Amino acid sequence: MTNRTEPTRTASAAEEAVIADVIGMLQEVLGGYAFDTRAVGMHTKLTVDLELESIDLVALAGSLEARYGSSINFAHFIADMELDQIIDLTVGQLVTHVMQCVNAPQGQ
Repeated sequence: MTNRTEPTRTASAAEEAVIADVIGMLQEVLGGYAFDTRAVGMHTKLTVDLELESIDLVALAGSLEARYGSSINFAHFIADMELDQIIDLTVGQLVTHVMQCVNAPQGQ
């Protein structure tokens, strides 16, 4: 797993809250498979590092929509990605998507 102390830009309070939400959702999705949340960072890969499977991604998508609303359409987010891009999807990419959806003007 990627170390959370990796060099990154400074995150806003809103982005930190989304990161914390995503990590919490990952913990719920993974259930009995404990991981060190301090080791999860923006460069952590969902499938490679955390070993999420497709059913886990579906559960994560449901959690995201329940928390942030239907604008967080995970299926739409990954629809144009190649398989290797989905496999390499990072926490940071997901957080960026959530932030863009949350901050988008209504109706977009």
